Amino acid sequence: MQAKKRYLLVLLSCAFLAYCYLGGYRLKNDGYQFDAEELPTYWDENESADDYLVGNEVRRSGAFRRPNNIVNQKCRMETCFDFLKCSKDFRVYVYPPSGSDEGMMGVGADMPLVPSAAYQKVLDVITESRYYTPDPSKACLFVLAIDTLDRDNLSADYVRNVPSRLQRLKYWNGGRNHVIFNLYSGTWPEYAEDDLGFDTGQAILAKASMSISSFRQGFDISIPLFHKNHLEKGGEPGFVTTNNFPISKKYLLAFKGKRYVHGIGSETRNSLYHLHNERDIILVTTCKHGKSWKELKDDRCDEDNTDYDRYDYEILLHNSTLCLVPRGRRLGSFRFLEVLQAGCIPVLLSNAWALPFSQVIDWNKAVIWADERLLLQVPEIVRSISPTKIFALRQQTQILWNQYFSSIEKIVFTTFEIIRERLPGEPVRDGLMWNTSPGALVTLPQYQGVYPWDHVSPMDDNFTAVIYAQLGAPLTQTSPLYRLVKALTKSSYTSMVVVIWANEKAPPPKVRWPVMNVPLHIVHQPGTSARFSPHPLIRTEAILSLDEDSVLTTDEIDFAFHVWRNFPERVVGYPARSHYWDDAKGSWGYTSKWTNDYSIVLTGAAFYHHYFNHLYSEWLSPLLLKTVEQSHNCEDILMNFLVSHVTRRPPIKVTQRKQYKETPPQTGTARSPWNDPDHFIQRQTCLNTFAAVFGYMPLLRSNTRLDPVLFKDPVSNLRKKYRQIELVGS
Repeated sequence: MQAKKRYLLVLLSCAFLAYCYLGGYRLKNDGYQFDAEELPTYWDENESADDYLVGNEVRRSGAFRRPNNIVNQKCRMETCFDFLKCSKDFRVYVYPPSGSDEGMMGVGADMPLVPSAAYQKVLDVITESRYYTPDPSKACLFVLAIDTLDRDNLSADYVRNVPSRLQRLKYWNGGRNHVIFNLYSGTWPEYAEDDLGFDTGQAILAKASMSISSFRQGFDISIPLFHKNHLEKGGEPGFVTTNNFPISKKYLLAFKGKRYVHGIGSETRNSLYHLHNERDIILVTTCKHGKSWKELKDDRCDEDNTDYDRYDYEILLHNSTLCLVPRGRRLGSFRFLEVLQAGCIPVLLSNAWALPFSQVIDWNKAVIWADERLLLQVPEIVRSISPTKIFALRQQTQILWNQYFSSIEKIVFTTFEIIRERLPGEPVRDGLMWNTSPGALVTLPQYQGVYPWDHVSPMDDNFTAVIYAQLGAPLTQTSPLYRLVKALTKSSYTSMVVVIWANEKAPPPKVRWPVMNVPLHIVHQPGTSARFSPHPLIRTEAILSLDEDSVLTTDEIDFAFHVWRNFPERVVGYPARSHYWDDAKGSWGYTSKWTNDYSIVLTGAAFYHHYFNHLYSEWLSPLLLKTVEQSHNCEDILMNFLVSHVTRRPPIKVTQRKQYKETPPQTGTARSPWNDPDHFIQRQTCLNTFAAVFGYMPLLRSNTRLDPVLFKDPVSNLRKKYRQIELVGS
């Protein structure tokens, strides 16, 4: 008995000593855990975490490989981002193609790599945008030329040797201020979310299929999983019209897709057959995918494959009220964007998925959440949704699709705008701006006025007339410019007249201009786009844009202003033009022929909202503005493109006037470019260039024309408010 006690005591003593040794070793190693909140005051935050932990020599030798996420999980904007780089402007630098000398350091650069088609679209939309800078010293953010979208090492697009490539980038700096775009990570069979095959360091991840547990709040960006053929710009509109009835469609809930016989993601999809009733709930799956599906198929595969072939996916999608979006191998799924576009309300079966752009998008207004563990409750959940809520959810899917997901450009720009709003001193748009039309991407946060679509009170009672003068014609009492200014002075709604003198000659002195009862400002500013510059002189919401040779009466000006006050988000005016598709040439055509419809109202005599000047100058792609400046033409067409793109509404023409300029020009006046035979050819070229840069044709046709009440009616002239309009020749 005593021997047993001695043996037990010895055993316990050994166990205690082992615990002390191993526990002390663990505590000693824990001392290397990097905590940004407990940094010593002498630590330089520009120094990488590797330098702080193990020293430069070990890191450069490659002998040390930091365990993944030892620093990454600690990252916040305050600890892993250099705000000083963004203090002047928010610009994005894209590295040159991998293998070129610029942006690289050291020797032995790899052979240039050709990015996948999808990643090339990402790079193209950045380099053609207002965010882009070719100067890395002016950049706030850096984007790799190395294709990181697909990090599944079984994929043909998988780029190898990424760690060595990153080490040769001059500005990598441990990933600080870099944004890494990724759609796929991990590979068969685990599909580990954090396995990108390289250490991302302090870079911001713009990643699809992120889980809430690995998503760094306020740092990373969750993006949607999109197809490789997702449109680069523009994007197809949502399929739901404004008044889409009936609210309830043929099928209540639907899904058609792959199921996985084994492995991660198989449980959810393999159980869907329990809910499939072939009446109002259609959930069909197939085992036919992968090279070895026949060897791995189970007893239900043949029956499932037969049901799967009975339904056409597109028909099912457009005839279902709600669409199931179960997780695949990864948390995200292509189905998510597909059902958003179709206006089929997503029912999500993907526990712990950090939804795309959830920092700014209120997904409760567009999707229904379900629990993978409570699959059998899904029918009860979807049957309990009221028709009113279904209608609201469906409409919200269209807003979100159109504003943030219909193109790669919108996905990338939304990512940048979320990052921008995190910077100190940058204005932040509220949830209402992000979650209502027209969305935050076309809402400049620095704009201090009222947006054209936000009116809850009557519009301003006056307008600012902006006259664009580029011909340099002599100013006499009979010249069109003199008479135009005089007509403006007679309008009780004119607040101010601003003449943009775009000619190289000096403008006429003030004594030569008509006597004004409102302020007259002459701004000598050559340049075609100067007419749409947001001049600080302009304080009204309404702008009447005029060419110097326009011939409008005071009645015409007043009536057009009254119409615009009811449609402040549109261009309202007199001269109309049309665009059309020319099958013979395979391009867009431009015409001034008088037809039953129109898509452009020229800003030579039109009202529009002051906010569009800010968008024109601060929001449009530099390629568009460059086209206008080089051609000295087409700025009015570009403004119509802009307004139609933002509001998705056509312009409005008022009264029957066809001509708004004197033809031919008066003797002694300069020749108008409108009489140049090459003028229309040039404008047609502009039309196609603008459509290419926008990625689609934003112009919308209309056959609406608004005339005054009693216009041309055989009644007493005293009963008519705008008496002089009838006297104007068409």
